[in-house]
Amino acid sequence: MVAFITAMVFVILAEMGDKTQLLAMAFATRYRWQTVMWGVFVATIFNHLLAVVVGSYLTEVIPVQYIEVAAALSFIIFGLWTIRGDELTCEKEKNCYSPFWTVAIAFFIAEMGDKTQLATVALAAQFNSLVPVWMGTTTGMMIADGLGIIIGVVLGRKIPEQVIKWVSAVVFILFGLYGLYAALPAHYLTVPNSVGLLVLIVGAMYYIIKKPQTVQ
Repeated sequence: MVAFITAMVFVILAEMGDKTQLLAMAFATRYRWQTVMWGVFVATIFNHLLAVVVGSYLTEVIPVQYIEVAAALSFIIFGLWTIRGDELTCEKEKNCYSPFWTVAIAFFIAEMGDKTQLATVALAAQFNSLVPVWMGTTTGMMIADGLGIIIGVVLGRKIPEQVIKWVSAVVFILFGLYGLYAALPAHYLTVPNSVGLLVLIVGAMYYIIKKPQTVQ
């Protein structure tokens, strides 16, 4: 019980203002809150199970830096995807991307190499207890991200859809850029590389805006 409570409280405190809580808020402005909640739950269950079982081994096989770079790039892709837009009615269409899987995959990738995942590994080692730590960190994530979802639902009712879409996209892209800045070695962070990446992102945004949307 001590391991469960410690893990839960630690994650709640660590998640306040963290990128995954803000992601929950952003997703809740676009998708049904039930969909976001289930997506977060499934992603957290599998991500933290990975952390307590093979987290340490994974970081020995795949450097954390590579995982963080992949996660950062995925944020940029999700930002561009948000600008492209998905109709909320797609949740019931077989040919549309599922919002559930969008949320679940985004959260799973976001947690890779994140402080809560690394904390889960450390807590599991400290208490030498897999299930209580796993359940505690998962519960903590659901409480913290649930607060983000509530805020997102409230904002979604008060802010125009276009504003929500662009704010969400900018949040994703900024997290991605910050993630690349934090993960990449200094010799990659040159002015030409930075400008080139920004030009590429702006060009992709322009292309997505100008490209006609196909109706399924």
